[in-house]
Amino acid sequence: MIDVHCHLEQKNYNKDRDAVIEECRRKMKALVTCCAHPSDFDLTLKICSKYNGFVYCAVGLHPEFIKDLKEGEKEKLIEKIIENSCKISAIGEIGLDYHWIKEEEWREKQKGMFIEFLELAKKLDLPVVIHSRDAMQDTLSILEKQGMKGKKVLLHLFNEKNLLERVLKNSWSISIGPAILRSKDIRKIARDCPLGNLMLETDSPWFGFGKRGTPLNVIKAAEKIAEAKKISLQEVEKQTDLNAAKFFNLKIK
Repeated sequence: MIDVHCHLEQKNYNKDRDAVIEECRRKMKALVTCCAHPSDFDLTLKICSKYNGFVYCAVGLHPEFIKDLKEGEKEKLIEKIIENSCKISAIGEIGLDYHWIKEEEWREKQKGMFIEFLELAKKLDLPVVIHSRDAMQDTLSILEKQGMKGKKVLLHLFNEKNLLERVLKNSWSISIGPAILRSKDIRKIARDCPLGNLMLETDSPWFGFGKRGTPLNVIKAAEKIAEAKKISLQEVEKQTDLNAAKFFNLKIK
């Protein structure tokens, strides 16, 4: 299996990061770690280098951090992404977050930053990994207006069943994580979404339900997807692996 969205650079893994990754390597095909803040960039590349061929990365700027950015921090991150683009598999996570950001002024700044990173992805010919919380209508509208229809777009932790048809019409993908265990809506999304548009994720270290999550929890999501679709776990594993490898252009060893 492949976890297409985890956060191995988070401090939650500082004490045993290598042990966690080694256990994953024994049981999984690949991991895509997501660098969502400029301060994590160097560690993310270090992890990918150490586990070359198993750990890959997406790099972006999480919209939640819009208020906290220091002067020039975003621009320096973009420079680093361009300089290291051959080591990066996707731009993300990027998007909109109206849950944490309530003020209209800051939401507009989020939109500007989102568009800026979409332009960067186009320039580098890289897929995009999208974060959208309480903002899916605006998120999809921006993606459509920026010409992303038919492009490699992954909506991570997608949970809005009423918008699934629109996502599929644009030929985009969604990833489902352990939240499917507790959400009937996500189980319905898993049931209704074609297997060719699905990938597995954990958003680790989160979604551990009382303890730290790890990429190994993809099995829980895969089992529930198989149950929802009334197909075998092996079929889910095989197709989501193929989807992830194609989307992120993974050179799995």
